[in-house]
This record gives sequence, C-alpha cells and structure tokens, in this order.
Amino acid sequence: MFPYTELKQQDQQVYDAIRAEERRQLYELELIASENHVSLPVLETMASVFTNKYSEGYIGKRYYAGQENVDTIEGLAIDRAKALFGAEHANVQALSGSPANAAVYFAIAQPGDTILGMSLAHGGHLSHGHPVNFSGKLYNFVQYGVDPETHLIDMDEVRRLAHEHKPKVIVAGFSAYSRDLDWAKFKEIADEVGAITFADIAHIAGLIAGKQLENPTPLFDVVSTTTHKTLRGPRGALILCKEPFAKEIDKAVFPGMQGGPHDHINAAKAVAFKEALQPEFQDYAKQVIVNAQTLAQSLVDMGHVIITGGTDNHLMLLDTIKSKGLSGQEAEHALEQIGVSCNKNMVPFDERSPFDPSGVRLGTPAITTRGFKEAEIKKLAQWIDGALSNADNPTELENIKAQVREVCEQFPVAGTV
Repeated sequence: MFPYTELKQQDQQVYDAIRAEERRQLYELELIASENHVSLPVLETMASVFTNKYSEGYIGKRYYAGQENVDTIEGLAIDRAKALFGAEHANVQALSGSPANAAVYFAIAQPGDTILGMSLAHGGHLSHGHPVNFSGKLYNFVQYGVDPETHLIDMDEVRRLAHEHKPKVIVAGFSAYSRDLDWAKFKEIADEVGAITFADIAHIAGLIAGKQLENPTPLFDVVSTTTHKTLRGPRGALILCKEPFAKEIDKAVFPGMQGGPHDHINAAKAVAFKEALQPEFQDYAKQVIVNAQTLAQSLVDMGHVIITGGTDNHLMLLDTIKSKGLSGQEAEHALEQIGVSCNKNMVPFDERSPFDPSGVRLGTPAITTRGFKEAEIKKLAQWIDGALSNADNPTELENIKAQVREVCEQFPVAGTV
C-alpha cells in the first residue's frame, strides 16, 4: 500500500477514492477478461518523474532537448518487446489499443480501402470495422463471423469473402472469442488475394509471450497489442511489424496519430516486458489457461452453456439466458453483488440488445495473478452458479459475498496491502 501522504493532505476526496478502489480490488475478484493486476515495480515506474517529460520523435531524433534518459528507457522497451515476440521492429509509443490500430490502418491503407475483419457481434473488436467506430467510418470493412452451429470462425467464409472483395488488409484478432486462431490459414488466404496481414493480439499477447499460444509475429506483416490484459503491464499499446513496414508504422504513430509519447508508461512497459521474459511468466501464462479451462468445464458440469463448449485461452462467453434465464445485464449485476466483476456481452447471433445481451464474458488473468489455481477456481464456479441461481435472493448473495471476501484475503493484490 502506497502512503499517498502528500495526496491526502492536498486532496482528501481523490485520496479516499483511491483507498476505496484498493479495498474493492482486494476484497473482490476481477473476471473482466481485459483486466489484470500489475506488479509493484510497474506501479512504481508509472509514478516516476518520467511523467514530466515531453519526447516527440524517436530515439536520437527528438524535437526537444534533455532526452538521454528517455532514449534509454524507450530503447529498453523496444529491445525487450522484440525479444518477447521475435519481431523485426517494435514501436512502443502507441497510447492504447484502438489508437494503435488506427495507426496501423493509417500506415498500411488509405481511407476507403477494403479491409476484412471480424464482426463485433461474433467476437471481434470495435476497431475491426464496426460502423460506429472510426474504423467502420473511414474504411470499407467487410465482416466475417463464426459458424452458427459450432461458433468457430468459418475459415471457408473468410476465404470466400477475401476472394470476392479483394481486401487491402485482412485483420485477425478478437475481444470475445475463446478458441485458437489459425494464423497460417489467415496468411495463406491473404497471400491468395495479395492482402496485408494484420494481427490484433491485444487479448492473448501475454499467453503468446508466455509461450502457450502460437505467435503470429514471424508470420504476419503487422501485429498490434495492448500492454495490459494478459501481458500484465501498464495501460498502453505496442505495434510490431516486418522491417519493410517499420518506417510507415513509426510515421503513422508520430506525427500521424499522436504527439508526445507517455514516457512514464513506456518505462513501465520496459519493466513489464522484462517480467514477461522471465521463466516464471511462462508458468503464469500456462496457469491462466488451465484456470480458464477449469472454470469453463466446471460451469458446463453444472449445466451452464459456454459458447464453443470451452476455451483455448483466458476467456469464455457464458450464455446466461440459456443457462439461467437471466440477461447478461442481470447476470453481471448478480455477480457484482457477490464481489465478482465481469462484463455483459453479446453471444454470436444474439437477438438481444448490446445493452442487455444474452451473456457475460469471463476471464482469468487477474485472478491467476493473485495466485488462484484449480482448487480456488472450482470454488469460484460454485459462487458463480450460486449467484446466478439466486439473483433475486439478497440474503444468499450476501452469504456468497462473505465467502468470496474470505478467500480474497488469502490472495492479496500488489499495491493494496
């Protein structure tokens, strides 16, 4: 727990909110698939004096003076990112996932170009061509999806759409899909139509860095990722690419899409990348998947409906309508009442509104960071089942919440104690 001595004297309201959030994270469980708990070294680095510096430009070519230390930390972040993913080039300046994807499109396509991406309704991301997003407004996105029976990506449809529309870029990636992607098949299809390959690995970057899932970086032209989620770093992004795309990627990030980088975050990225290069991180990544598979199977055994029947990564979609007759919003609220955070989520071919869909998305990165293993995961499955079975029973929800809190106390969160 950081003292926040100066903050407490200066701004009691913000201090109180921070302390309240510490208690929430300590005594509740994060099952939001995109969330994680960073280490104390990463937390400390984000609070460093690098936050005071402006550093437009790149190493050795800055527009302001006083950059020797910035160049050092950015160089460390770049070298470590390249080592983690086997990349020819890395840009660590992108501020977050969607801005990183915007920079990628800006570098490799022109407004109006045709791009093939996964539908948000079937598990893709907003920045993969949704009409309300910049991607769907600026580019001619064609959307692929999943098979209505298996809920797996229909690679025959991807090939058919690619040959029909001849896209400039093919995007492979997701935000709510629980199975492996066939990177080689995407590459094969792209080569058939002369498309550039772009992998968005924001959700699974840590599992790839931890050598548990196949790495698309040596195969694809461009790869983007956030640096939090399974990678367990600060909120930010990273773009990797083949050398022929390096100059355009860098120009697209700066000055194309943004001004100065956030140097304190880039320093924290360097720290997180070093952590991910350690053998222990591979153990962590493996346990994330084991925990997700244990949770999915436990819920299936209790009669719940998991989309695709299980998971190959860190997340799963639980169809709460079919499981318990609860909407995603109702299920999210019930779980929040017992101290378990998740997010309501559409399931493939969902006929309900995105604001109150048919399911919830569950993920295991944060609870694995806390130290949860199979025994705790099986308890968690029982708590989830209990909450969804007693959504209208406040007394039972309070009883489950007490059990959650008791176990949480045994698995502290860095920075909260």
